[in-house]
Amino acid sequence: MRRTSPFLMGVMYIFMGILFTYLAIQSATETIWNFATILLMIVATFDFAVAIRMLSLNNKIKRNKKK
Repeated sequence: MRRTSPFLMGVMYIFMGILFTYLAIQSATETIWNFATILLMIVATFDFAVAIRMLSLNNKIKRNKKK
């Protein structure tokens, strides 16, 4: 069984964050202060935060392999 690299997971989370941001923009018809838009933006924020953590983990793993 092969593990998925943190870099690939980070890229996937970035794409999901972009997707949820796009969906939130599309769902904001009259105002951005409706439940669907806020929920989609919260999910997008979570995805971007996880992507940053995955990419930083990937960098940490690469640094430790060089030592």
